Formats: sequence, C-alpha cells, structure tokens
Amino acid sequence: MRTLLEFEKPIAELEDKLIEMRKLAIENNVDVTATVQSLTEKILELKKETFSNLTRWQRVQLSRHPDRPYTFDYIEKMCEEFIEIHGDRSVADDKAMVGGFGNIDGEFSVMFIGQQKGRNTKQRQYRNFGMPNPEGYRKALRLMKMAEKFNKPIVCLIDTPGAFPGLEAEERGQGEAIARNIRDMFMLKVPVICIIIGEGASGGALGIAVGDRVLMMENTWYSVISPESCSSILWRSWNYKEQAAEALKLTANDMEQNGLIDGIIPEPLGGAHLDPEAAAAKMKAVIKEELKKLCAMDTRARIDARIDKYGKMGVVVE
Repeated sequence: MRTLLEFEKPIAELEDKLIEMRKLAIENNVDVTATVQSLTEKILELKKETFSNLTRWQRVQLSRHPDRPYTFDYIEKMCEEFIEIHGDRSVADDKAMVGGFGNIDGEFSVMFIGQQKGRNTKQRQYRNFGMPNPEGYRKALRLMKMAEKFNKPIVCLIDTPGAFPGLEAEERGQGEAIARNIRDMFMLKVPVICIIIGEGASGGALGIAVGDRVLMMENTWYSVISPESCSSILWRSWNYKEQAAEALKLTANDMEQNGLIDGIIPEPLGGAHLDPEAAAAKMKAVIKEELKKLCAMDTRARIDARIDKYGKMGVVVE
C-alpha cells in the first residue's frame, strides 16, 4: 500500500476518482472519455502546482519518504553487474555503509559507496537506520583506496540522518574516522562524484561527500544539522522543526545558490519514489556525462580544482 505524505493526499484523492471512473466505464460500458481527460489534466496541474511550491520542511519529508529509492536500488538499476565488498579489515562489516564495483553500460567500471537504509523494522535495525559507525567510514576509505589502486572512478551516494552517535562509536573514534576520510578524499587521484540521494546530515554525510562534483537529487536536503535537532537545541522542543528548516536553507536549490554543490539532478514529477526507474536513468546519464569530463582532466589539475572548490566555500568578503 502506498504511503502518502499530507501534501500528497489531495492528488491521491483525484487519482482514486480517476481509477473509479475507469472502472465504472469498463463495468457499465459507459463513455467517460471527457471526464477522464478532465481529471487527468487536473491531476497533472495539481502535481505541478504542489511540487513547485513545497516548503523546505516538505522537501525534508519527501527526502525521507519510505518508498524512496535507496543506494542499492539505484545501483541495481544503473549497473549491469555489481560486486559488493565487505569489511574494514579491522573491526567489522558496517551494514549501514555499503560499496563495491559496478559496471555502467560497459563504459565505466565504478566504485560505488553509500549509506543504506532499510524498508521495514528488521532491515532498519540491520542497517542501523543508515547511520554508520567508525568502521563504516574506514570501510569506505578502504574501498576508495582500492579504487585508486586500480584507477577506477568513485561514486558516493549519500543518504544518512547522521553518523551513529552512540557511546561505542565515539570510543572507537567516530570523529577521527570522518576527519581522516575528509582529508584523504581531497587527494584521491581518481575522479570522485558525490550525490545526495536522500538525507545529507552533518559529518555523517560529509565523511563520503568530498568530490570533484557534488550533486543533489531534486527532493533532498544537505545540512550541518537536521531540522528536528536544530529545533531541539534552539527551542528545547521538536515542535519548531518547520521554522528550523526554513532558517537552515538546506534544500538543493539553497545549496546551489550558495555555491555549495555543483548541480541538481531532476526527479520525476512527484518525487523519485513514484518512478524509481526514471530517477535512476537520469542519475546514470548525469554520472556518465560527468565522468567523461573528469576522466579527460589531468590528475594534478583535477585534484587542485577539487581543493580550490572547497577552499572557496564559506569565505566572507567585507
């Protein structure tokens, strides 16, 4: 059964009416062509109006939609073949961080790395709700170094509410693991593309998000803190999450306007969850286009451009 967000319900009501009308026409052999056409046009118009005027909080809700494609969903749809690689060679295999080599249309052999969430309670617990431990970030760095060794480009798919904040994660060096990833990603000799496909929260996202190209899917968010956490700090309550989302300016459009990302990947009207195949096809086309440009660049020039890009972020000119 399809899960509906509050702002999706008026559209769903019209779609239900359309289904009933078509069913009536079949059962009673009635010509309802004009009514169906009218309803179809109304649905399309309402969709365009609704999704072009979403608030920042509504974008956050859409990025968390339970039917939204996750990392493995995109990899499965984009790759002809994928070989997952496990473990950090030190502590454990973090199920919240996944990765491996994938083949895109026989043109590119790519190291995919990303956070993975679960569809149901059991899967969410297994994947730790997409919140990696330190060994997850060390696993990601190991895979990046492997890709560098074999001269394969890297694509990171980011979708996490944050790195796991548990005591045991801090004891095993959560901050150090993320910091090491950020440092070492600057100097990777192979092309790196980072795409926020859902939630991009804080250092948990940044730990695999330093790249030559940082892109966001249309209905995603990327911020130093989630709206709920921001609300709880400023107002001692989660009830002000909508105001917090507006203040944080965390949507793809905000990030692009502030020069913090390199581009936005459009989603099917209504969100990627309504047409995962189309969303994956668009992402694959963008990845291939960017890889052709990045692979053609001199290695030293590519690294220098990567460093310069991040060096210019957050600079205030008085």
